[in-house]
Amino acid sequence: MSTGAVVAAIARKRDGHALSRAELAAVLDPQTPDHQLAAFLMAVVWRGMDDAELDALVELMVASGDRLDLSALGPVVADKHSTGGVGDKTTLVVAPLVAACGVPVAKLSGRGLGHTGGTLDKLEAIPGMRTDLTVEAFVDQVARVGIAVAGQSERLVPADGRLYALRDVTATVPSVPLIAASIMSKKLAAGASRLVLDVKVGAGALLTDPAQTRLLARTMARLGHRAGIETTCLLSRMDEPLGCAIGNALEVAEAVATLGGDGPPDLTELCLTAAGLLAHDPESAAAALASGAGLNAYRRWIAAQGGDPDAPLPQAPARVGVAAARSGVVESCDARGLADLAMALGAGRVRKGDPIDPAVGIVVHRKTGDPVAAGDTLATVHARSEDAVDRAAVAACFAIGDGPAGSRPVVLEVIRA
Repeated sequence: MSTGAVVAAIARKRDGHALSRAELAAVLDPQTPDHQLAAFLMAVVWRGMDDAELDALVELMVASGDRLDLSALGPVVADKHSTGGVGDKTTLVVAPLVAACGVPVAKLSGRGLGHTGGTLDKLEAIPGMRTDLTVEAFVDQVARVGIAVAGQSERLVPADGRLYALRDVTATVPSVPLIAASIMSKKLAAGASRLVLDVKVGAGALLTDPAQTRLLARTMARLGHRAGIETTCLLSRMDEPLGCAIGNALEVAEAVATLGGDGPPDLTELCLTAAGLLAHDPESAAAALASGAGLNAYRRWIAAQGGDPDAPLPQAPARVGVAAARSGVVESCDARGLADLAMALGAGRVRKGDPIDPAVGIVVHRKTGDPVAAGDTLATVHARSEDAVDRAAVAACFAIGDGPAGSRPVVLEVIRA
């Protein structure tokens, strides 16, 4: 289709019309220049997409590259995905629990960008761990060990790679159709037959509005169902960090502790819920945690990818405690604020390709609903030097009041198509 026809398609979307599959194919053509793709993205942000448009967009994105065939692994292959959060090390716990229940797990992951951490960055904090598996090695490892987690090939949904890079620099990230298309095109191309999506809601999430988050979950569940993949979405709280650890090596250590039965209650709750859904057996998932079978599956997985599950994890030289100025009850623990502070220490990256420090981060000791006395440690900052720690900024992430103590569930809702 000519450049003029692409402009006409953008104008139709700008004016609120639904685009045909042919028009969408023209927009996604590799020859379409970035400035026209950017205009299309902004038009979608303003006008949205109907179901037929979104179905066509996802199909075209999947068709832009390779699609993994995991049928040799059996009738059920599980995958999970999170929309991104603070302290979200769920994959490191869920995948071994599901594998211990006899369901193979094949997951392609990405690196962290901005305030949310990436699974590959966490895994690469483990000495020797490799995430650059070939497709053949990836499939073989799932067959032998029951789990593989690797980096996404550039040949998988290249159309999404191009759109994703433009969304970040054109203020077109917070759009339900664009987020759903990005996530689901990659999940459909990755070849799993059973999928759980952990959709975060709250101040530390990609979408902060609960209604928009619920719409995103329902949209992705529908896309998975129409594509023949059993898809379940969890809505989970992300107004405070998940678990206690923020930072790559610190999160690995917390995941291992959780598999050993000593994890934070909210992380344990979310992981058991997700694992139970993927295994179709909540009791078996809980038994895998209690018996240590999940921890054994984790150790086999890490070793299979070259990692040493017994090696010491990287440690930062300075550990600085931040104390509460008054007694009371923690009324809020700001996930986004703590994530930004961890990024400033070097735990995250602002731009793709930025180096990260696997050892630095923050461990939270008091969360929403917890009682606290003046002088109690609210958080410990792991940094390269004490001078790198902004104690006042860390303390400001904790609001302490006189409200009643008590915990809240992390899983808010389970959504299916």
